[in-house]
Amino acid sequence: MDTCACALELLGMLLYVGAWLCALATTILPQWLTMSTTLLPAESYELGLWETCVVQDVGGMECRAYDSLLGLSRDLKLARLLMCATLAVGMLGMLVTIPGLYFVNSCKGYRTKRTLIVTGGVLGMISGVLCLIPVSYMAHLAVVHFFDDTVPDVVPRWEFGDALFCGWAGGFLLIVAGLLLVTSCLHSQVEPQPVLQRRYQVMSTDVSFRNRSEYI
Repeated sequence: MDTCACALELLGMLLYVGAWLCALATTILPQWLTMSTTLLPAESYELGLWETCVVQDVGGMECRAYDSLLGLSRDLKLARLLMCATLAVGMLGMLVTIPGLYFVNSCKGYRTKRTLIVTGGVLGMISGVLCLIPVSYMAHLAVVHFFDDTVPDVVPRWEFGDALFCGWAGGFLLIVAGLLLVTSCLHSQVEPQPVLQRRYQVMSTDVSFRNRSEYI
């Protein structure tokens, strides 16, 4: 395996882990949407997948989990489901990719390792797409409600939170990590021969050449 393929493989795995951690932080953080009012400028509200929080300027923060799962809106239910699927598919992709790495000797066979890396890369790209869908959808809803002309201007509106930007970064990095892993396999199309096999081929070629010389 050449140096370029090894570098792509290692870089893709590092991005994979970092992107999965970004997706995990996006799922946990309550700052999906934020809202501040002119009536209470000292307080701001944050909306997450699992809880809502009230943040005060003095540094206090009070969060409360949702009372019922059935009482949630359809948008939050969909976002929860897709983010959990993102974490599950991403973790499965990492577990599949690790045995196929060139530096890991857990399994033998070039084709087996290459299949594991390609499978892990595809799962990483699927995980990235699953992460981008709920994040972009929540951002779309915030934009639509923010520019809704039927709502009076005095009514506060939700805006983008830090979790959305973290989710976008995690989704794109998951896709890039999957592409790097798949590309690393494309750089190593020829299966490397073992050292002993190459030595045997060289010795057999040398012996046949000597036999032909002696015969002549």
